[in-house]
Amino acid sequence: MESDLLLLGSILVLLILSGCFSGSETAVTAASRHRMHTLSQQGDKRAGLVSRLSEERERVIGAILVGNNLVNILASTLTASLFISWFGDAGIAYATLIMTVLVVVFSEVLPKTYAIQNADKVALLVAPALRGLVVVLAPVTSALNWVVKGSLGIVGLSAEKEEGPAREEREEELRGAIDLHAGEEDREERAMLRSILELADVDVSEIMTHRGDVTTIDVDLPVNEIVRQVLDSAYTRIPLWQNEPDNIVGILHAKRLLRVLHAETTADKPISVLEIARKPWFIPDTTDLLSQMQAFQQRHEHFAVVVDEYGVVKGIVTLEDILEEIVGEIADEHDEPIEGVQREADGSYLVTGRVTLRDLNRQFEWHLPDDEASTLAGLLLYETRTIPEIGQVFALHGLRFEVLERQRNQITLIKVMPLAPVSGSEEPSDVS
Repeated sequence: MESDLLLLGSILVLLILSGCFSGSETAVTAASRHRMHTLSQQGDKRAGLVSRLSEERERVIGAILVGNNLVNILASTLTASLFISWFGDAGIAYATLIMTVLVVVFSEVLPKTYAIQNADKVALLVAPALRGLVVVLAPVTSALNWVVKGSLGIVGLSAEKEEGPAREEREEELRGAIDLHAGEEDREERAMLRSILELADVDVSEIMTHRGDVTTIDVDLPVNEIVRQVLDSAYTRIPLWQNEPDNIVGILHAKRLLRVLHAETTADKPISVLEIARKPWFIPDTTDLLSQMQAFQQRHEHFAVVVDEYGVVKGIVTLEDILEEIVGEIADEHDEPIEGVQREADGSYLVTGRVTLRDLNRQFEWHLPDDEASTLAGLLLYETRTIPEIGQVFALHGLRFEVLERQRNQITLIKVMPLAPVSGSEEPSDVS
């Protein structure tokens, strides 16, 4: 009787150990590497231990599997021996059935379920013991790995670890981690993090202020007229042109102009606006935002003139434009409000054609492609391969677009209405 109780106690202990092995494996593999790294930097030694175990995942899993199988097999053997003594040969069947249920429920599903729901907590708890197990079973796991690699080599497979992921794959992993936090309260933070990752994929031509919207001043105008135009403008940096608007010869800073005017109030010497202007900095329209932001930092500049491959001025870009791509629109008391998007009572939006797709995607979390077009009007032209008439309606990318206004060949106002998800082709379709 005492021996039976001893066997039952031993089986119970082995099942508990099996559950510990299973839970430890799940916790270490599911623990947040980023949180462990942060805790380790803050001086948490157990977090540093978890990080090291994650880096040695192959050895850790090998040690856990060895220990787990050892205790499971021993528990099953003891149970079979006990049941044979009780029920004879039929005890083998009873032992198999009972141990299967006990191992699956209490040594696998239960501990793994708890561990995956409390991965960080469990990983920190078991890290010291797990590290000791890895050290003790190191010779065994090394021998097993050698056998595994040899066996794979026989069938032409390799167990060597592949090279680290490419930059694109790392970015995709980060995007996935960002999208996992899908709470409404984190919407702005998600948008900013996504924008940071996309800086290298966006050209300045997609965010620049088009030449048609840029305030410029003829440098040959009288000084009083130039001063009046500067005061009437909402901007502190204004391009100067000479002979023709495309010939940008300088960038006038309003503050510097005022300094010179103040210094020359008692002098009779005429002011040369061109002399106090900074030399314009021209950049190609294919420059990506990340490179341009770094160039702004290196040159201590805030303003650049964008030109195409032929040297023709296309517009301007500022450091504020790039920062707005990350944090959203930055308005101050001198900014002129731009009515680009207006929400209607029926849930639709009235959007001007020149609103950028990136702004719409960021504000409403839509998924409008911006590879071939940068504005909403440009997207309609590209997708439909035509110049839509007023009143035409299109279903594209889960949204309904209705052209409301057009000036000559330019789409100026579109009504956008989200559509309910439908099955079938995602190809653009004219539903007018």
